[in-house]
Amino acid sequence: MSKVAVIVAGSWGTALASVLAENEHEVIMWSRDEQQVDEMNIHHSNEKYLPGVKLSSRITATASMEEAMLHTEAVVLASPSHAMRQVVSQMKPYYKHGVPVIHVTKGFEPKTLLRMSEVIEDELQLQDNDVVVLSGPSHAEEVIQKCPTTVVVASNCKENAEKAQDLFINSHFRVYTNPDVVGVELGGALKNIIALGAGLSDGLNFGDNAKAALLTRGLAEIARLGMTMGGDSLTFAGLSGIGDLIVTCTSKHSRNWRAGYMIGQGKPLDEVLEHMGMVVEGIKTTEATYQIASNLDIEMPITTQLFQVLFQNKAPKLAVEDLMGRGRTHENEEIVKSNLSAWSL
Repeated sequence: MSKVAVIVAGSWGTALASVLAENEHEVIMWSRDEQQVDEMNIHHSNEKYLPGVKLSSRITATASMEEAMLHTEAVVLASPSHAMRQVVSQMKPYYKHGVPVIHVTKGFEPKTLLRMSEVIEDELQLQDNDVVVLSGPSHAEEVIQKCPTTVVVASNCKENAEKAQDLFINSHFRVYTNPDVVGVELGGALKNIIALGAGLSDGLNFGDNAKAALLTRGLAEIARLGMTMGGDSLTFAGLSGIGDLIVTCTSKHSRNWRAGYMIGQGKPLDEVLEHMGMVVEGIKTTEATYQIASNLDIEMPITTQLFQVLFQNKAPKLAVEDLMGRGRTHENEEIVKSNLSAWSL
């Protein structure tokens, strides 16, 4: 069995720590919050993030990064995207090169627009072989209850991907491997934008037809940008693409859906964020993705309209009207181009 450090004790980090503990690994969680550390060690709970859940005695917590990293054989990074660099910089003095780093965060660094694996590699001066990405349709609230869940781990190093697979896989948490780090990472990040849109659509009472169209065209946007950035098209049809998209756009557990729903009902963004009380990754991801798409000259109409709603005070209903009123086009430009001669006969 291994000693695994889980860095940042939010809902997802805690749920994954529970999977590891169930697999009989020794788990130490790091949090800067001394009260949270005491709660986890004394009461074996994390009420703020996973209320009503009893944690395994195999899970201990510490506010000391040095203690968390001591003799660890794998590191799971569950920091919010905007804080990833700061957290990794705290970890850096105690990190032993060669230890696999598994990150489970879905988003971009706000200023640099880097993917999380790029931030980790940059801060720890790693080769990309050392970083593993874990993603897929997996709400912490269901994982902690041992509901059947399937995820994917991606790494440029097959050995590290399989190490991560071995750490987590069990009878209710199935883990696949994938060599496409970029695709897995982008699928997990970009679907949060579409989940905001799905919530917004539901908040406007636009019904199932609208949401089905939003998910479908949203996946087209994800794949369009993702393939331009180096991801494989098949990855976006997998667990970190369409799988994560479906669960995040349709579940009561989804923070992004809930935030979008409140915005669709007319609540201002500041009020929504205050009400949520936890990070809503899709909001920062929308801003970052809008910039990335602009830089790469990639058309992303759903992302553009959501950016205008979130950051330019555009009315949600007007954004939907503008989406529906766009000029006529083909569903799939690539298919049309490859079949244009036959179609014109």
